Amino acid sequence: QLQASGGGLVQAGGSLRLSCTASTRTYTFSRYFMGWFRQAPGKERDFVASIGRSGNTYYADSVKGRFTISRDNAKSTVYLQMDNLEPDDAAVYYCAAKPSILTAVYYSQSDFDYWGQGTQVTVSS
Repeated sequence: QLQASGGGLVQAGGSLRLSCTASTRTYTFSRYFMGWFRQAPGKERDFVASIGRSGNTYYADSVKGRFTISRDNAKSTVYLQMDNLEPDDAAVYYCAAKPSILTAVYYSQSDFDYWGQGTQVTVSS
């Protein structure tokens, strides 16, 4: 089970940090590839960022240089630090997980097996 938190209302240019904690043991969490997706009203769910078991990170072009994904395996938690937020970043953000081999990389939501409940991010202009 994944529990996402940290969403809220922020002005354009501001920052938020999202967290997603898995209710699983540290050893198990370390074997998961983790991702963040977002869905704005009337739009499809889009890839935002992901992090592999080795710590390699991947980002959508729209968030590169502004968002940072990281993980703390000891806390079974993945984070998404969002800086310089823009109105177009407003969406419900979902974390996702997939047990994977060390070198695996995933971008499609259909690849992921487990999903959090979503946390709302609102950006005022």
